[in-house]
Amino acid sequence: MTIAYIGLGSNLGDRERLIREAAELIGAVRLSTLIETEPWGYGDQPLFLNAVAELETLLTARQLLDHLLDVERRLGRERIGPRWGPRTIDLDLLLYGDETIDEPGLVVPHPRLSRRDFVLRPLAELVPTLKIPGDGTVQDALAGLSSES
Repeated sequence: MTIAYIGLGSNLGDRERLIREAAELIGAVRLSTLIETEPWGYGDQPLFLNAVAELETLLTARQLLDHLLDVERRLGRERIGPRWGPRTIDLDLLLYGDETIDEPGLVVPHPRLSRRDFVLRPLAELVPTLKIPGDGTVQDALAGLSSES
């Protein structure tokens, strides 16, 4: 059994319902508080709701990623428009146990995890002292962002 952390985000439709439904569909055992955040990467769009889910899985990282993409499709995600643009649901594999993976289409830890406040804050709520492989703890990464602002 591997513990994985998934970033959830939505800025179209009933954002809270979509995040809660996605958390259920992926088998989350814990879900952080939902936070409203500014868009990242592409500013001309509605505000996001973001959260982080913890799950226990027997799936490989690749199988889990495929499952996340399937859940996105089932909840109406269409990959059209600008990168980082508006979406009904976005599910990002942030951490998969203590593994470091770098394969085509699959990088874990998520390559921008330590630079995204909207992921670090909910992750810190769940597991502040969790070590991000190659990058210190979650709380250290969050403190680093705070000192940059």
